[in-house]
Amino acid sequence: VSDLRPSALPGSLDVSRSMFDLRNPPHRFMKRYDSVSSVPSSTSSRKDSQGSNRSLDTITLSGDERDFGRLNVKLCYVSPVEQIWITVLHCKDLSWPSSCGENPRICVKGILTLPKPVHFKSSAKEGCSDIEFMETFVFAIKLQSLQAVRLVFKIQTQTPRKKTIGECSLALRELSSQESSHWLDVSPPSK
Repeated sequence: VSDLRPSALPGSLDVSRSMFDLRNPPHRFMKRYDSVSSVPSSTSSRKDSQGSNRSLDTITLSGDERDFGRLNVKLCYVSPVEQIWITVLHCKDLSWPSSCGENPRICVKGILTLPKPVHFKSSAKEGCSDIEFMETFVFAIKLQSLQAVRLVFKIQTQTPRKKTIGECSLALRELSSQESSHWLDVSPPSK
């Protein structure tokens, strides 16, 4: 685990700093697409239970449909040493149950779903609308093994008690030496 905030980087690591350049978040340039139609979601429509069409912009989200937040991670596979680098960057617009209090301590638990699962966990941070983790986890695993599995993230509260409040996952089929950034939608934890 390494802390990537600029104050924690010694001068000797300047060469590798560009790999973790966090100044230009990719989400500014991304468009959201409706998964069914591949049309920007703001222009698509969906039928409700009575069969009438309504724009997605006018649907009031409630219960399991509401936005639980997004997690930003970066992935890279370093082939010469057969290592996967997983960087947990931010958690934005996260919501948690009122039973967890106003500012619970939040951490991100990661699981590589290999036959023998690999677990890792970030440090706990105070809950807010933009939680910065900036932590990298490195594991030596063959690329062929990784491309058949998923990387699962569980967003957990540490205080007042340990509880999973959301989760998201990502297939590693496209894993490569080219660093990729991903914004994952957090959904309610599965039962």
